[in-house]
Amino acid sequence: MSVAATRQPAAAAIGATTAGAVVIGGDYQGLGIVRSLGRRGVPVCVIDDERSIARFSRYTKIAEHVPSLRDEREAVQAVLEIGQRHGLRGWILYPTRDETVAALSRFRPELSEFFRVPTPAWDTVQWLWDKRNTYRKAQALGMPVPATWYLQHVEELETITAEPPYVVKPAIKEHLFYATHVKAWRADSLAELREIFRRAAAHVQAGEVMVQELIPGGGSQQFSFCAFFKDGRALASMTARRTRQHPIEFGRASTYVETVEAPELEDLALRFLRDINYYGLVELEFKRDPRDQRYKLLDVNGRTWGYHTLGAAAGVDFPYLLYADQLGLPVAEQRARPGVRWIRLVTDLPVGLQMICGRLQRLRDYWASVQRADTEAVFSGRDPLPGIAELGLLPYLLVKRGF
Repeated sequence: MSVAATRQPAAAAIGATTAGAVVIGGDYQGLGIVRSLGRRGVPVCVIDDERSIARFSRYTKIAEHVPSLRDEREAVQAVLEIGQRHGLRGWILYPTRDETVAALSRFRPELSEFFRVPTPAWDTVQWLWDKRNTYRKAQALGMPVPATWYLQHVEELETITAEPPYVVKPAIKEHLFYATHVKAWRADSLAELREIFRRAAAHVQAGEVMVQELIPGGGSQQFSFCAFFKDGRALASMTARRTRQHPIEFGRASTYVETVEAPELEDLALRFLRDINYYGLVELEFKRDPRDQRYKLLDVNGRTWGYHTLGAAAGVDFPYLLYADQLGLPVAEQRARPGVRWIRLVTDLPVGLQMICGRLQRLRDYWASVQRADTEAVFSGRDPLPGIAELGLLPYLLVKRGF
Protein backbone atom coordinates (compact mmCIF):
# COMPACT_ATOMS: atom_id res chain seq x y z
CA MET A 1 0.00 0.00 0.00
CA SER A 2 1.40 3.39 -0.92
CA VAL A 3 1.39 5.80 1.98
CA ALA A 4 2.37 9.43 1.64
CA ALA A 5 4.18 11.19 4.47
CA THR A 6 3.11 14.81 4.88
CA ARG A 7 5.34 15.90 7.74
CA GLN A 8 8.64 14.94 9.36
CA PRO A 9 9.77 12.40 6.73
CA ALA A 10 13.00 11.84 8.67
CA ALA A 11 11.33 11.28 12.03
CA ALA A 12 12.24 7.61 12.39
CA ALA A 13 14.35 8.29 15.46
CA ILE A 14 11.43 9.69 17.45
CA GLY A 15 10.01 6.34 18.40
CA ALA A 16 13.34 4.90 19.46
CA THR A 17 13.52 6.64 22.82
CA THR A 18 10.06 7.97 23.68
CA ALA A 19 6.70 6.21 23.82
CA GLY A 20 4.38 8.36 21.75
CA ALA A 21 0.86 8.10 20.38
CA VAL A 22 -0.59 7.20 17.00
CA VAL A 23 -3.89 9.02 16.45
CA ILE A 24 -5.95 7.37 13.72
CA GLY A 25 -8.20 10.11 12.37
CA GLY A 26 -7.18 13.77 12.30
CA ASP A 27 -10.44 15.73 12.55
CA TYR A 28 -11.26 17.92 15.55
CA GLN A 29 -11.60 14.85 17.77
CA GLY A 30 -8.13 13.64 16.80
CA LEU A 31 -6.81 17.17 17.19
CA GLY A 32 -7.97 17.11 20.81
CA ILE A 33 -5.88 13.99 21.46
CA VAL A 34 -2.86 15.55 19.73
CA ARG A 35 -3.06 18.64 21.92
CA SER A 36 -3.69 16.70 25.12
CA LEU A 37 -0.52 14.67 24.66
CA GLY A 38 1.62 17.12 22.72
CA ARG A 39 1.51 19.84 25.33
CA ARG A 40 3.04 17.32 27.75
CA GLY A 41 5.89 16.57 25.39
CA VAL A 42 4.48 13.31 24.04
CA PRO A 43 5.32 12.86 20.32
CA VAL A 44 2.26 12.21 18.17
CA CYS A 45 1.77 10.63 14.75
CA VAL A 46 -1.54 11.36 12.94
CA ILE A 47 -2.84 8.95 10.30
CA ASP A 48 -5.86 9.91 8.21
CA ASP A 49 -7.58 9.13 4.92
CA GLU A 50 -9.20 12.58 4.81
CA ARG A 51 -7.83 16.10 4.65
CA SER A 52 -6.84 16.39 8.26
CA ILE A 53 -6.73 19.54 10.38
CA ALA A 54 -4.68 17.82 13.09
CA ARG A 55 -1.69 17.63 10.74
CA PHE A 56 -1.40 21.43 11.06
CA SER A 57 -1.03 21.32 14.85
CA ARG A 58 2.27 22.42 16.32
CA TYR A 59 2.18 19.23 18.37
CA THR A 60 1.97 16.80 15.44
CA LYS A 61 5.41 15.30 14.77
CA ILE A 62 4.44 12.91 11.98
CA ALA A 63 1.43 13.17 9.66
CA GLU A 64 0.58 10.46 7.16
CA HIS A 65 -2.18 10.28 4.57
CA VAL A 66 -3.44 6.85 3.49
CA PRO A 67 -5.92 5.94 0.73
CA SER A 68 -8.58 4.53 3.07
CA LEU A 69 -9.17 3.51 6.67
CA ARG A 70 -12.59 1.95 6.10
CA ASP A 71 -11.42 -1.56 5.26
CA GLU A 72 -10.21 -3.21 8.46
CA ARG A 73 -7.35 -5.21 6.97
CA GLU A 74 -6.08 -2.29 4.88
CA ALA A 75 -6.24 0.04 7.87
CA VAL A 76 -4.25 -2.37 10.04
CA GLN A 77 -1.64 -2.88 7.33
CA ALA A 78 -1.26 0.87 6.88
CA VAL A 79 -0.83 1.49 10.62
CA LEU A 80 1.77 -1.28 10.89
CA GLU A 81 3.68 -0.09 7.84
CA ILE A 82 3.81 3.49 9.12
CA GLY A 83 4.81 2.36 12.59
CA GLN A 84 7.65 0.20 11.27
CA ARG A 85 8.90 2.86 8.87
CA HIS A 86 9.04 5.55 11.56
CA GLY A 87 10.24 3.30 14.39
CA LEU A 88 7.12 3.71 16.52
CA ARG A 89 7.41 0.46 18.46
CA GLY A 90 5.61 0.66 21.79
CA TRP A 91 3.53 3.71 20.80
CA ILE A 92 -0.11 3.82 21.88
CA LEU A 93 -2.92 3.59 19.33
CA TYR A 94 -5.85 6.03 19.61
CA PRO A 95 -8.79 5.32 17.26
CA THR A 96 -11.32 8.07 16.59
CA ARG A 97 -13.93 6.18 14.53
CA ASP A 98 -15.99 3.09 15.26
CA GLU A 99 -14.73 1.16 12.24
CA THR A 100 -11.17 1.73 13.45
CA VAL A 101 -12.13 0.47 16.90
CA ALA A 102 -13.43 -2.70 15.24
CA ALA A 103 -10.23 -3.09 13.20
CA LEU A 104 -7.93 -2.65 16.20
CA SER A 105 -10.02 -5.06 18.24
CA ARG A 106 -10.21 -7.82 15.63
CA PHE A 107 -6.49 -7.56 14.80
CA ARG A 108 -5.37 -6.83 18.35
CA PRO A 109 -2.94 -9.79 18.67
CA GLU A 110 -1.11 -8.80 15.48
CA LEU A 111 -0.97 -5.10 16.37
CA SER A 112 0.10 -5.79 19.95
CA GLU A 113 3.34 -7.30 18.74
CA PHE A 114 4.44 -3.78 17.77
CA PHE A 115 2.15 -1.21 19.45
CA ARG A 116 0.38 -0.72 22.74
CA VAL A 117 -3.30 -1.35 21.95
CA PRO A 118 -5.72 -0.06 24.63
CA THR A 119 -8.74 -1.11 22.54
CA PRO A 120 -10.28 -4.21 24.20
CA ALA A 121 -10.51 -7.62 22.55
CA TRP A 122 -13.46 -8.49 20.32
CA ASP A 123 -15.35 -10.39 23.03
CA THR A 124 -15.81 -6.95 24.65
CA VAL A 125 -16.06 -4.69 21.60
CA GLN A 126 -18.77 -6.84 20.00
CA TRP A 127 -21.25 -5.41 22.54
CA LEU A 128 -20.51 -1.88 21.24
CA TRP A 129 -20.09 -2.45 17.51
CA ASP A 130 -23.55 -3.84 16.79
CA LYS A 131 -26.51 -2.06 18.41
CA ARG A 132 -28.50 -5.29 18.38
CA ASN A 133 -25.93 -6.67 20.82
CA THR A 134 -25.87 -3.40 22.77
CA TYR A 135 -29.61 -3.30 23.38
CA ARG A 136 -29.93 -6.99 24.16
CA LYS A 137 -27.10 -6.78 26.68
CA ALA A 138 -28.65 -3.68 28.27
CA GLN A 139 -32.05 -5.37 28.55
CA ALA A 140 -30.46 -8.47 30.11
CA LEU A 141 -28.93 -6.14 32.71
CA GLY A 142 -32.27 -4.48 33.44
CA MET A 143 -31.30 -1.18 31.77
CA PRO A 144 -33.99 0.86 30.00
CA VAL A 145 -33.72 1.10 26.21
CA PRO A 146 -36.12 2.44 23.57
CA ALA A 147 -38.64 -0.06 22.25
CA THR A 148 -36.85 -1.62 19.28
CA TRP A 149 -37.82 -4.00 16.46
CA TYR A 150 -35.21 -6.03 14.58
CA LEU A 151 -36.67 -6.74 11.16
CA GLN A 152 -35.53 -8.77 8.16
CA HIS A 153 -38.06 -7.64 5.56
CA VAL A 154 -40.38 -4.71 4.92
CA GLU A 155 -43.41 -6.98 5.32
CA GLU A 156 -42.55 -7.39 9.01
CA LEU A 157 -43.38 -3.73 9.63
CA GLU A 158 -47.00 -4.80 10.02
CA THR A 159 -46.04 -6.44 13.34
CA ILE A 160 -45.17 -3.08 14.91
CA THR A 161 -48.00 -2.06 17.20
CA ALA A 162 -46.52 1.18 18.53
CA GLU A 163 -47.82 4.50 17.27
CA PRO A 164 -45.60 6.85 15.20
CA PRO A 165 -43.28 8.65 15.09
CA TYR A 166 -40.60 6.01 14.51
CA VAL A 167 -36.84 6.06 14.11
CA VAL A 168 -35.13 3.96 11.44
CA LYS A 169 -31.44 3.31 12.09
CA PRO A 170 -28.77 0.73 11.24
CA ALA A 171 -27.46 -1.80 13.75
CA ILE A 172 -23.93 -0.94 12.55
CA LYS A 173 -23.99 2.76 11.79
CA GLU A 174 -20.94 2.88 9.50
CA HIS A 175 -22.73 0.60 7.03
CA LEU A 176 -25.29 3.35 6.40
CA PHE A 177 -23.48 6.58 7.22
CA TYR A 178 -20.84 6.53 4.51
CA ALA A 179 -23.46 5.81 1.86
CA THR A 180 -26.02 8.40 2.97
CA HIS A 181 -24.35 10.78 5.50
CA VAL A 182 -27.39 9.98 7.65
CA LYS A 183 -27.33 8.49 11.14
CA ALA A 184 -31.07 7.80 11.36
CA TRP A 185 -34.38 8.74 9.75
CA ARG A 186 -37.69 9.82 11.26
CA ALA A 187 -40.96 8.31 10.00
CA ASP A 188 -44.26 9.95 10.99
CA SER A 189 -46.55 7.30 9.53
CA LEU A 190 -46.52 3.62 8.64
CA ALA A 191 -46.47 4.50 4.94
CA GLU A 192 -43.42 6.72 5.45
CA LEU A 193 -41.84 3.98 7.57
CA ARG A 194 -42.16 1.50 4.68
CA GLU A 195 -40.52 3.92 2.25
CA ILE A 196 -37.63 4.73 4.61
CA PHE A 197 -37.12 1.09 5.57
CA ARG A 198 -36.70 0.16 1.89
CA ARG A 199 -34.24 3.03 1.42
CA ALA A 200 -32.15 1.95 4.40
CA ALA A 201 -32.28 -1.74 3.48
CA ALA A 202 -30.76 -0.94 0.09
CA HIS A 203 -27.49 0.02 1.82
CA VAL A 204 -27.07 -2.64 4.53
CA GLN A 205 -27.40 -6.38 4.98
CA ALA A 206 -30.74 -7.99 5.78
CA GLY A 207 -31.54 -7.74 9.46
CA GLU A 208 -29.36 -4.66 10.08
CA VAL A 209 -32.22 -2.15 9.82
CA MET A 210 -33.83 -1.43 13.18
CA VAL A 211 -37.04 0.43 13.95
CA GLN A 212 -37.34 2.26 17.28
CA GLU A 213 -39.84 4.36 19.10
CA LEU A 214 -38.93 8.02 19.01
CA ILE A 215 -38.27 9.30 22.51
CA PRO A 216 -39.67 12.85 22.66
CA GLY A 217 -37.60 15.83 23.68
CA GLY A 218 -34.59 17.76 22.42
CA GLY A 219 -31.13 18.53 23.69
CA SER A 220 -32.24 19.06 27.26
CA GLN A 221 -33.00 15.32 27.40
CA GLN A 222 -29.73 14.07 25.81
CA PHE A 223 -27.02 12.90 28.20
CA SER A 224 -23.76 10.97 28.15
CA PHE A 225 -21.53 9.27 30.66
CA CYS A 226 -17.86 9.43 29.69
CA ALA A 227 -15.08 7.58 31.46
CA PHE A 228 -11.64 6.10 31.61
CA PHE A 229 -12.69 2.69 32.86
CA LYS A 230 -10.41 0.02 34.35
CA ASP A 231 -10.86 -3.01 36.61
CA GLY A 232 -14.57 -2.39 37.13
CA ARG A 233 -14.17 1.28 38.10
CA ALA A 234 -14.41 4.64 36.40
CA LEU A 235 -11.02 6.05 37.36
CA ALA A 236 -12.03 9.25 35.58
CA SER A 237 -15.58 10.25 34.71
CA MET A 238 -17.69 13.01 33.26
CA THR A 239 -21.45 13.32 32.88
CA ALA A 240 -22.63 15.71 30.18
CA ARG A 241 -25.79 17.11 28.65
CA ARG A 242 -25.53 17.24 24.84
CA THR A 243 -27.58 20.40 24.54
CA ARG A 244 -27.22 20.91 20.77
CA GLN A 245 -26.21 18.59 17.95
CA HIS A 246 -25.94 18.48 14.17
CA PRO A 247 -28.36 17.59 12.63
CA ILE A 248 -30.75 18.75 15.33
CA GLU A 249 -32.89 15.62 15.69
CA PHE A 250 -30.49 12.74 14.94
CA GLY A 251 -27.10 14.27 15.50
CA ARG A 252 -23.96 12.88 13.93
CA ALA A 253 -22.02 15.06 16.34
CA SER A 254 -22.63 17.29 19.33
CA THR A 255 -22.13 21.03 18.87
CA TYR A 256 -22.76 22.38 22.40
CA VAL A 257 -22.21 20.29 25.53
CA GLU A 258 -22.09 21.04 29.26
CA THR A 259 -21.05 18.98 32.27
CA VAL A 260 -23.78 18.09 34.77
CA GLU A 261 -24.45 15.79 37.71
CA ALA A 262 -26.62 12.70 37.08
CA PRO A 263 -25.88 9.87 39.55
CA GLU A 264 -28.59 7.59 38.15
CA LEU A 265 -27.00 7.78 34.71
CA GLU A 266 -23.61 6.84 36.15
CA ASP A 267 -25.04 3.78 37.90
CA LEU A 268 -26.53 2.49 34.64
CA ALA A 269 -23.32 3.04 32.69
CA LEU A 270 -21.13 1.31 35.25
CA ARG A 271 -23.45 -1.70 35.24
CA PHE A 272 -22.96 -2.11 31.50
CA LEU A 273 -19.19 -1.55 31.49
CA ARG A 274 -18.56 -3.96 34.34
CA ASP A 275 -20.54 -6.71 32.69
CA ILE A 276 -18.57 -6.56 29.42
CA ASN A 277 -15.23 -6.21 31.26
CA TYR A 278 -14.41 -2.94 29.54
CA TYR A 279 -11.07 -1.14 29.58
CA GLY A 280 -10.22 2.29 28.21
CA LEU A 281 -12.01 5.45 27.13
CA VAL A 282 -15.74 5.17 26.53
CA GLU A 283 -18.89 7.24 26.04
CA LEU A 284 -22.40 5.92 26.69
CA GLU A 285 -25.23 7.99 25.18
CA PHE A 286 -28.64 8.16 26.85
CA LYS A 287 -31.88 10.04 26.39
CA ARG A 288 -34.13 10.84 29.33
CA ASP A 289 -37.69 9.93 28.43
CA PRO A 290 -39.97 12.73 29.71
CA ARG A 291 -42.86 10.25 29.78
CA ASP A 292 -41.36 8.17 32.60
CA GLN A 293 -38.17 10.16 33.49
CA ARG A 294 -35.97 7.12 32.81
CA TYR A 295 -32.57 7.33 31.11
CA LYS A 296 -32.65 5.03 28.07
CA LEU A 297 -29.43 3.80 26.48
CA LEU A 298 -28.93 4.77 22.84
CA ASP A 299 -25.30 4.05 21.96
CA VAL A 300 -21.88 3.10 23.32
CA ASN A 301 -18.64 4.44 21.78
CA GLY A 302 -15.43 2.60 22.65
CA ARG A 303 -13.06 5.48 21.88
CA THR A 304 -12.71 9.20 22.41
CA TRP A 305 -15.86 11.14 21.54
CA GLY A 306 -16.21 14.38 19.63
CA TYR A 307 -16.36 16.68 22.66
CA HIS A 308 -13.77 14.87 24.80
CA THR A 309 -11.79 18.12 25.19
CA LEU A 310 -14.60 19.30 27.48
CA GLY A 311 -13.05 16.90 29.99
CA ALA A 312 -9.76 18.77 30.13
CA ALA A 313 -11.59 22.08 30.64
CA ALA A 314 -13.51 20.44 33.52
CA GLY A 315 -10.41 18.93 35.13
CA VAL A 316 -10.27 15.45 33.52
CA ASP A 317 -7.90 15.06 30.56
CA PHE A 318 -9.05 11.70 29.19
CA PRO A 319 -6.45 11.03 26.44
CA TYR A 320 -3.54 11.71 28.77
CA LEU A 321 -4.99 9.51 31.52
CA LEU A 322 -5.11 6.59 29.10
CA TYR A 323 -1.54 7.34 28.02
CA ALA A 324 -0.34 7.44 31.63
CA ASP A 325 -2.03 4.15 32.46
CA GLN A 326 -0.55 2.46 29.39
CA LEU A 327 2.90 3.46 30.59
CA GLY A 328 2.23 2.16 34.10
CA LEU A 329 1.99 5.60 35.69
CA PRO A 330 -0.48 6.09 38.56
CA VAL A 331 -3.93 7.44 37.71
CA ALA A 332 -5.88 8.90 40.61
CA GLU A 333 -9.68 8.81 40.59
CA GLN A 334 -11.14 12.07 39.34
CA ARG A 335 -14.46 13.50 38.25
CA ALA A 336 -15.25 16.40 35.94
CA ARG A 337 -16.72 19.41 37.69
CA PRO A 338 -20.23 20.41 36.59
CA GLY A 339 -21.13 23.62 34.84
CA VAL A 340 -18.37 23.65 32.20
CA ARG A 341 -19.40 24.23 28.58
CA TRP A 342 -17.89 23.20 25.22
CA ILE A 343 -18.77 24.43 21.74
CA ARG A 344 -17.77 23.73 18.16
CA LEU A 345 -18.61 27.00 16.49
CA VAL A 346 -18.49 25.96 12.83
CA THR A 347 -21.32 23.50 13.39
CA ASP A 348 -23.11 25.14 16.31
CA LEU A 349 -23.71 28.45 14.55
CA PRO A 350 -25.74 26.82 11.72
CA VAL A 351 -27.60 24.72 14.29
CA GLY A 352 -28.35 27.82 16.33
CA LEU A 353 -29.62 29.67 13.28
CA GLN A 354 -31.86 26.74 12.37
CA MET A 355 -33.25 26.59 15.91
CA ILE A 356 -33.91 30.31 15.96
CA CYS A 357 -35.65 30.24 12.58
CA GLY A 358 -37.69 27.23 13.72
CA ARG A 359 -38.61 29.02 16.97
CA LEU A 360 -36.94 26.32 19.02
CA GLN A 361 -34.75 28.89 20.76
CA ARG A 362 -34.69 32.64 21.10
CA LEU A 363 -31.79 34.58 19.61
CA ARG A 364 -30.79 36.16 22.90
CA ASP A 365 -30.82 32.81 24.70
CA TYR A 366 -28.71 31.21 22.00
CA TRP A 367 -26.18 34.03 21.98
CA ALA A 368 -25.97 33.95 25.79
CA SER A 369 -25.12 30.24 25.64
CA VAL A 370 -22.34 30.92 23.12
CA GLN A 371 -20.87 33.58 25.39
CA ARG A 372 -20.91 31.17 28.34
CA ALA A 373 -18.84 28.52 26.52
CA ASP A 374 -15.60 27.75 28.34
CA THR A 375 -13.73 25.96 25.56
CA GLU A 376 -13.91 25.71 21.76
CA ALA A 377 -13.31 22.47 19.88
CA VAL A 378 -10.68 23.72 17.42
CA PHE A 379 -9.68 27.36 17.83
CA SER A 380 -6.69 27.95 20.10
CA GLY A 381 -4.37 30.93 20.42
CA ARG A 382 -1.49 28.59 21.30
CA ASP A 383 -2.15 26.36 18.30
CA PRO A 384 -3.94 28.49 15.69
CA LEU A 385 -3.22 26.74 12.39
CA PRO A 386 -5.80 23.91 12.73
CA GLY A 387 -8.58 26.46 13.20
CA ILE A 388 -7.51 28.39 10.12
CA ALA A 389 -7.22 25.14 8.16
CA GLU A 390 -10.72 24.05 9.19
CA LEU A 391 -12.25 27.24 7.82
CA GLY A 392 -10.51 26.60 4.51
CA LEU A 393 -11.70 23.00 4.48
CA LEU A 394 -15.38 23.73 5.13
CA PRO A 395 -16.46 23.08 1.51
CA TYR A 396 -14.52 19.79 1.50
CA LEU A 397 -16.04 18.72 4.82
CA LEU A 398 -19.52 19.57 3.60
CA VAL A 399 -19.10 17.25 0.61
CA LYS A 400 -17.14 14.53 2.42
CA ARG A 401 -19.22 14.23 5.58
CA GLY A 402 -22.33 16.23 4.93
CA PHE A 403 -20.98 18.43 7.75
